[in-house]
Amino acid sequence: MKVFVVDVAKCNGCYGCQLACKDEHVDNDWMPYAKPQPDTGHFWMKLIEKTHGQVPKVNLEYTPYSCMHCADPACVKKSDAFYQREDGLVILDPVKAEGKKELVEACPYGVVYWNEFLNIAQKCTGCAHLVDEGQLPHCVDLCATGALRFGEEEEFAGDIAKAEVMRPELGTRPRTYYLNLPKLFIAGEVWDQASDEIIEGAKLTLTNTSGVKMEAESDDFGDFWFRKLNPGTYTLKVEAAGYQTVVKNTIELQDSLNIGDIPMQK
Repeated sequence: MKVFVVDVAKCNGCYGCQLACKDEHVDNDWMPYAKPQPDTGHFWMKLIEKTHGQVPKVNLEYTPYSCMHCADPACVKKSDAFYQREDGLVILDPVKAEGKKELVEACPYGVVYWNEFLNIAQKCTGCAHLVDEGQLPHCVDLCATGALRFGEEEEFAGDIAKAEVMRPELGTRPRTYYLNLPKLFIAGEVWDQASDEIIEGAKLTLTNTSGVKMEAESDDFGDFWFRKLNPGTYTLKVEAAGYQTVVKNTIELQDSLNIGDIPMQK
């Protein structure tokens, strides 16, 4: 079975995959898998761009996002216009999709689009026409950083064991696997309030409500970062030699957070 493996850490936001999809499908008829994609409005492969945090502690992260080519696709259960090939690629039949705008709602991942000009629903085909010829999907082929890969499931067994899928609670068993998906962070700066100088090497301990602890140290700019966090409530303890310990209780984390300066007193 074919799978996609996406390493978000390797994506630099060049939008090459999104452009490659347009290059392959706009004005090109790849029947029986797809009629031409319109110039605008469709993103069979798109890059989700998200800004995490607040100035000056900010990360900009990119996540390639397309059809998940699920092993148990919800769309196939809703309409016979969708079908799954033996290699696992999920296809929306262009003929059966004609005039059926309701098919846009068949995918819980929101990757089915409506083509007003052709009066059909459309989606990513995994470039099935290229795969049939032993080639890679165009988005994968043109990915400059290796963030996108495609091939047999056995080929990527090691990566799949460490990977995540989008919205696993849906039970659709996506066959697009993600490494290094963006997580949340807590960041800030430690400083000496009296001397108005940063404090390097302060020990910071972050504890979640389950009692799991993470440690970090302030760097030579007084900055600290706790990365790869899940939403929740945290307690932060700051310790530095010669300074009074500072404790910040009930840090509510729903989005990445710059908690700002933490003043310490001797």
